[in-house]
Amino acid sequence: MTFTQRWLPVATVLLAVLALWYAGAVGLNKAGAIERVLPNSHPNGDWTVSDLVSVTLNMERPVLPAPHQVAADLYSSLVDWPLDSPRNLLYHAAVTAQSTLVGFVLGTLLGVVLAAAIVHSRTLDRALLPWIVASQTVPVLAIAPIVLVILGSLGFSGVAPKATIAMYLCFFPVTVAMVQGLRAPQKIETELLHTYAASKLQAFWLLRMPSALPYLFPSLRVAIAAGLVGAMVAELPTGAQAGLGARLLTGSYYGNTVGIWSALVLSALLGLALTLAVAALERLVLRRGRAA
Repeated sequence: MTFTQRWLPVATVLLAVLALWYAGAVGLNKAGAIERVLPNSHPNGDWTVSDLVSVTLNMERPVLPAPHQVAADLYSSLVDWPLDSPRNLLYHAAVTAQSTLVGFVLGTLLGVVLAAAIVHSRTLDRALLPWIVASQTVPVLAIAPIVLVILGSLGFSGVAPKATIAMYLCFFPVTVAMVQGLRAPQKIETELLHTYAASKLQAFWLLRMPSALPYLFPSLRVAIAAGLVGAMVAELPTGAQAGLGARLLTGSYYGNTVGIWSALVLSALLGLALTLAVAALERLVLRRGRAA
């Protein structure tokens, strides 16, 4: 596949999104521009459609900021302030990424352990799996304040509460995928290991775990994206001073829609970067596995 064939569909979708975004900015900001801005700049009412479009795309407090306004605010945040400044979005992205990665690691470990227990015990399969599925029916917005209050009363603060919420969203896709992957080996393969008197632990590492890797890594990409959402949600009820979720909350308090959208764009870029990192790890591990 050539470079053009690979990226042309992505570029086409991006251009379509930008076009719809600009059209939405004009439509949603039009009423405010006609009511507040244009009467001051054109007191005689002689403004044109091009004046209206120009004003709607450059309003100070728009309902929906235009893409170039978001890009300018994001660039200013990254360039005009040092990395350790709360005004720099990378500072907030690093705080959220830390909670996300801790929760992702804990959620992955929990998911793998639960899957191994379910696969090797029919009792646990019947007892745990329905509750694991039921746990995801509770909205994270409802459970986050409860978890944060409980952990806070136990003396946990900082990264731990946010990582716990991220872990809550991470472990489920890993568990479900690993259960399917650990059960992927065919009966003839498991019987072959029995003929060599392999223990359950040896069968797990030599047969089940390699068979589960193609199931594990797609679930990890889903899990790390979900963990990012969980970390940002956990920053909202705590009144945190740092993190992308805190930046969104601050922007909503002061009606800074451009700042809100800048934080949203950076959170999307952070999620993309984390997902690409997991994909790169997947290629590395599977390549080494095939070579071995």
